[in-house]
Amino acid sequence: MNNADVVRKERGRKGEEQAAAALRTSGMEIIARNVRSRYGEIDIVALSGETIVFVEVKTWSAFGMENLQYSLDAKKQGKIIKTAKYFLSENRKYSNMAIRFDVVFVKNNSITHLASAFAERVL
Repeated sequence: MNNADVVRKERGRKGEEQAAAALRTSGMEIIARNVRSRYGEIDIVALSGETIVFVEVKTWSAFGMENLQYSLDAKKQGKIIKTAKYFLSENRKYSNMAIRFDVVFVKNNSITHLASAFAERVL
């Protein structure tokens, strides 16, 4: 891993910590971090009342929120949704709860929480 990768990874880790703290402050309970499956990864899984929330954290220094559509395209959303289904299959006690997919955008220590940022598309 080169130096730029190390810096990017550390920035992402700090961003996830900031996002988790902000979610806790807003009343959510963090129940899992960095959930991995063969499909992908979910940064944070939280409870908000009777809703289980799967959170993607984006920590950027150069780009703005207007660029989220490029990094969180339909393919990436699909990976998150499949990983959420995997999580629910492994943690059945949450399987009857409402589900929400949020994005937390972290830039220069500023945090923007986009609740219900996307949903599974049913065709």
